[in-house]
Amino acid sequence: MIDRKIDAFLNDFFKNVKKALLVTGARQIGKTYSIREAAKRNFDYFVEINFITSPEAVGIFHGAKDVKDMLFRLSAFVNKPLVKGKTLIFFDEVQVYPEVVTLIKFLVDEGSYRYVLSGSLLGVELNNLRSEPVGYMDVKEMYPLDIEEFYHAVGMADHVIAKLRQCWQDKVPVDEFVHRRLMQAFRLYLVIGGMPHAVQTYLDTNNLQDVLAVQKSILQEYKRDIMKYKRDDSSQKLYIDEVFQLIPSELNAKNKRFILKSLNEKARFASYENSFLWLRDTGVALPTYNIEEPKLPLLLAKTRNLFKLFQSDVGLLTSQFAGGIQLKLLGDNQAINYGAIYENVVAQELKAHGFDLYYYNSKRFGELDFVVEYHGNVLPIEVKSGKDYERHNALSNVMSSAEYALPEALVLCNGNVSVDGKVVYMPIYMLMFLEKEQAVNVTYKLDLSDL
Repeated sequence: MIDRKIDAFLNDFFKNVKKALLVTGARQIGKTYSIREAAKRNFDYFVEINFITSPEAVGIFHGAKDVKDMLFRLSAFVNKPLVKGKTLIFFDEVQVYPEVVTLIKFLVDEGSYRYVLSGSLLGVELNNLRSEPVGYMDVKEMYPLDIEEFYHAVGMADHVIAKLRQCWQDKVPVDEFVHRRLMQAFRLYLVIGGMPHAVQTYLDTNNLQDVLAVQKSILQEYKRDIMKYKRDDSSQKLYIDEVFQLIPSELNAKNKRFILKSLNEKARFASYENSFLWLRDTGVALPTYNIEEPKLPLLLAKTRNLFKLFQSDVGLLTSQFAGGIQLKLLGDNQAINYGAIYENVVAQELKAHGFDLYYYNSKRFGELDFVVEYHGNVLPIEVKSGKDYERHNALSNVMSSAEYALPEALVLCNGNVSVDGKVVYMPIYMLMFLEKEQAVNVTYKLDLSDL
């Protein structure tokens, strides 16, 4: 069994929060499995209704007079004991019956049972709902295994992770033997990625061809989703499959920015925007938007029609490259351009850790691979896959600018930990410790008694 960070979240949620939970994310990232395992740990009784494998359940609440009628229909359908206070009811593949998301507030308010929902393509379906049950349901986004989860899966001990975290915090080098082994495991992550089925297949067989077959089947499933959605939504012209197919080649281009002319010489962004949004909302792709300048808040500087488009999982990306790239990656073949692959890892890791994705490009300074908001400041991030990682003209230009006065920059590379002025060099795997700070409760009371 692969341990996931969401396991602790689910345990805490079911113990301390009385609302329903909606788990979203791309297909095949382990949502259903994690929910089932959490049910075993936290409830005496568990009921699962999958609206794809049980199509007769679609519309189960349609025409119900009240919540009592809804519960009667539910118990009649499952034909299992529903014990108050001890039962978790799981609605899976709710994209087939999105109305259940709206209706869940009545079931939560009644209070007899706990509810969790999940499915694929939910980002698209939720945008189409007339109302969401605010105050009755929390939403948790789930992603493929991140670097730390992968390291745990392949056998890395907790005390090693703890030591690495200390090196990250203190900015001191990792033991060289450990560093080399960690880089070897990182290169394996580039090949396997974080899709649970692919990771488990590797753990069971160590056969990269078997892993590749799993990755190809997942990509085919994504493509089937795309074609089905295009058929079902004939109201607008969509180019989702064309955009999705171009991601690997566009990332291999010199500036990695998605160029619409690759689709059509006369392409306009407005014509293709809905296709990009669909890929983003389903969790299949990760758009990283250009900002006009590295100043807070980054959202206000975002340019929506200039972006890079990464895949949600680096293993799926490398599986689309030809020429036996997997073995070359594992052998640390210096002839390969790792740039696109490294940047894809960084994009998916930052997204999994809660960061919004931006990059910066200007004629004056050059291009920064990523820019994030971190501890109240702008943090520029450069990703270097080669040996000359200390050469970074754009980063040096920005860091020397008195206009921006950035306190620190991060270079992710193959080398060990070092610090040069305001630039911190970290091994690429150390990215697992770059985490978005948790929101804190701020209480402010306005006193107008002196007026």
